[in-house]
Amino acid sequence: MGSIPHVVENCMGFLQLLSDGTVLRAKNIDSHMPPIVEDTSVIFKDVVFDENHDLHLRLYKPTLPPPFPSKLPIIIFIHGGGFCFGSRDSPYCHNCCLRLASGLKAVVVAPDYRLAPEHRLPAAMEDAVSAMKWLQAQALSRNIVDTWLDGGEVDFEKVFVLGDSSGGNMAHHLAVQFGAGSPELRPVWVRGYVLMAPFFGGVVRTKSEEGPSEVTLNLETLDSRFWRLSMPIGETRDHPLANPFGPLSPSLKPLTLDPILVIAGAKELLKDRAEDYAKRLKQMGKMIEFVVVQTRYVYRFGSTKMI
Repeated sequence: MGSIPHVVENCMGFLQLLSDGTVLRAKNIDSHMPPIVEDTSVIFKDVVFDENHDLHLRLYKPTLPPPFPSKLPIIIFIHGGGFCFGSRDSPYCHNCCLRLASGLKAVVVAPDYRLAPEHRLPAAMEDAVSAMKWLQAQALSRNIVDTWLDGGEVDFEKVFVLGDSSGGNMAHHLAVQFGAGSPELRPVWVRGYVLMAPFFGGVVRTKSEEGPSEVTLNLETLDSRFWRLSMPIGETRDHPLANPFGPLSPSLKPLTLDPILVIAGAKELLKDRAEDYAKRLKQMGKMIEFVVVQTRYVYRFGSTKMI
């Protein structure tokens, strides 16, 4: 008779890994979780983009009366959650995408990706690439084209990738993989990347990481939990998937990248790491800007207010 499964990893009660490999994950990880916003100016629906892994994405489209003034740009929004939490239908992600679609008059594509620890990195990275390839297939009509992306209403040559937290990390790796002009994705053309509070790591601490800890997202949770649960077993925070400038990370200097905007909250633990990322790429001659907003967390902009 086997032993009763017991907790071997506890991420503040929000995620528990049992000894038999079972993962218990709470639906909401934040007491400040906003209510779902009702916005009649945007319609949305869910679509399968990876049948092998049963992955869905959510499409958002503004309800503009035809004829449209111009083709709608496309925004790829990759949710955050330390690679361990989050989904396309979480209030933060959903509300954010509604605001993007309504405010920017754009089609928003919000893909899910496999979560750790069930699926450790690079699984999430692979899924982000699959989502981009799905968009390319729509542009090439290789699959049954989704009607929301058909009819000449969207501009496949005006695509922007926006990633929040771990999604910001993934946006960086997409920028590196596809390079300037994203020739591998043609006729899809990525024009730029936005990294919101990108979730990067490193063995050496930054000043902001050594600062006061927050109740929810403290350094223990970020480093000792999220990274340990999401990285390939045995790897450290200097792994290239966590630290773009780690000792084993390939040099970014020879690469030509699309424009990148990095945004961080003034009081975030990872602010200094985001700033260092932008500074290093700027020194390499890349087109990159770094903006600090006077809020605690950038990712709260999917809420009803900034916090």
